[in-house]
Amino acid sequence: MIHPRRCATMRPIVTTALMLGGLVLPQAASAADALKALPSPAMDWSGFYVGAHAGYVRGHADARLQDPTFAASQSSGSGGVTAGAQAGYNILTRAGVLFGVEADISFPSYLPANAVLSEFDNATSTAQQHIDFYGTLRARLGVAAGRWLGYVTGGLAYEHERYLTEPGAGKVLNGRIGWAAGAGLEYGFTPNWSARIEYLYSDFGNASVGLPTGARYDTAMNLQTVRIGVNRRIDWLGSGETAPFATVADPDSDRWEIHGQTTVVGQGYPSFRAPYSGANSLTPNAQFKSTWSSGLFANVRLWDGGELYLGPEFLQGFGLSDTVGVAGFPNGEGQKSGFAFPHISPSRFYLRQTFGLGGEQEQLASSASQLSGKADISRLTLQVGRFSVLDAFDGNAYAHDPRRDFMNWSIWASGAFDYAADKLGLTYGATAELNQKQWALRAGYFLMDAESNSNNFDMRLGQRGQYVAELETRYALFGQPGKLRTLAFLNSVYAGSYRETLDNPLLNLDISQTRRGRIKYGYALNLEQAVSDDIGVFGRWSWNDGKNEIMAFTDIDDSLSGGVSIRGLRWGRPDDVIGIAGATNGLSRDHRDFLAAGGLGPLIGDGALNYRRENLLETYYAYAINRAWTATADYQFIVNPAYNADRGPVSVFSARLHGEF
Repeated sequence: MIHPRRCATMRPIVTTALMLGGLVLPQAASAADALKALPSPAMDWSGFYVGAHAGYVRGHADARLQDPTFAASQSSGSGGVTAGAQAGYNILTRAGVLFGVEADISFPSYLPANAVLSEFDNATSTAQQHIDFYGTLRARLGVAAGRWLGYVTGGLAYEHERYLTEPGAGKVLNGRIGWAAGAGLEYGFTPNWSARIEYLYSDFGNASVGLPTGARYDTAMNLQTVRIGVNRRIDWLGSGETAPFATVADPDSDRWEIHGQTTVVGQGYPSFRAPYSGANSLTPNAQFKSTWSSGLFANVRLWDGGELYLGPEFLQGFGLSDTVGVAGFPNGEGQKSGFAFPHISPSRFYLRQTFGLGGEQEQLASSASQLSGKADISRLTLQVGRFSVLDAFDGNAYAHDPRRDFMNWSIWASGAFDYAADKLGLTYGATAELNQKQWALRAGYFLMDAESNSNNFDMRLGQRGQYVAELETRYALFGQPGKLRTLAFLNSVYAGSYRETLDNPLLNLDISQTRRGRIKYGYALNLEQAVSDDIGVFGRWSWNDGKNEIMAFTDIDDSLSGGVSIRGLRWGRPDDVIGIAGATNGLSRDHRDFLAAGGLGPLIGDGALNYRRENLLETYYAYAINRAWTATADYQFIVNPAYNADRGPVSVFSARLHGEF
């Protein structure tokens, strides 16, 4: 988990007050003397700062598309969530007047519709204008009054967009320069942290772009944005006046914490044997792909036992072959939705209420998903909101976080656990956990996809959804701690049947034609055991009935995985980790017959199938650069990718850089 570094002390805010009636200036005093007599502001806004923001953007475009056979005009608009980052420098005078400069960049949300500003459809082809990113370089003029700062701002605006044409004609990239103006209000809630609300209007003028079809796309566009954000003052010049960046909490309050993470993964493989390929095959040609994620996690204690967790994230990049071709996919950061440019996802936002039942207490460590503090060991915890099912279930100390340990989907999770999720791996739900010293019992209900592998949830509560229960038992073996988790799940979903689809040749393997209300069920056994202070072993066995299509995770009906994790105590690198693990994945008879006939699953489908179990080996070395940064080299050897003995084996090489505070 992510642990922040804390600073024991922070420079106190010194406030001054001046009674105007008590200020007597000699008649001969100059204006400069009067300025020197004014008090210093209560919050020092001077210096460098960096920050992040999120809000709502509304775009408007006057567009015209013209080619020899078609011409149309439209005035259109779209809106959606936006987020990004900013950095700047301020100079604050003794009179409380602020002069500053700021640069920022923003990205649309992960939902495709939020990036489409205009669109034309002539019945045989379509053309769309997509926003990739936009930003500004602006001057700021403000007035500071204690902890408050009001300002106006204006300057240069820039934007990058793409024009997509279908079917298959390609894309055209374009950039624009314009102007921006706005105003904002900022509040300093600690000596080095501030929060703001801001409005910006950006005008990008006219652009004319030629499309591969021979058509010309003309647009005039503007954007209006309302956003909130946080800034952190940084001592880049070494004055020593600001606390270390990792000091993210107010020393006078334990009510809130801020954490962050960023992870970059580069992954590729050389060419491999493949006599044929299908729609969901791993391409046999050598390839390299990369992914990047970055998130900010704000945790707030609302009342006794009540906590709010917010975790927006930026996501960018593509998994190998656009995240298809292997059931045990080799990159845990590879999303089923790929993005050429960063997109914002609200990711996690949920409420948690803990009821202490008395008795002995324990210290809860600070992390992105946990406010630090003492809690009764005997406690009941309720949670509701948007998060991952795996945040609450199927945990393992040695294989659970693809940003820090194993990267393969069938090693860091139970492969046959078809847990509720959209294409980003998240859902909405509620959980309850009863914790005791030697055991914990968890249960949860989650929204399932409206159809397989989608971003839409089935809102027929009670009639549709996933039910999960898990018993965690804790014990000691030869003086070393261990845990065994026993999990069961039941999915009530709108799904198609493999066998019914195969039995009706008229359906032409279109499994969507057999979708109706169905039940999928399964279980998982999950073991972790410390062998010594620096060595731990783990193992998972999972199974589902394999009769109906996979809804959310991956094409696995049974999976056995296990491995060892070794910390670097013995060679003087206690924060380094070596991991070695393997997994073997299988399919039910109905599932394999469906794929052999040419059917497709969420991740696999070669058009034919010479069935064998998918077997893989993963090993990594995680090198701790310092307390915040870790670099990892990872190797995976995959035999029978997508259960097909006609293809592979494949050697996947990966490099990962992870930072957190």
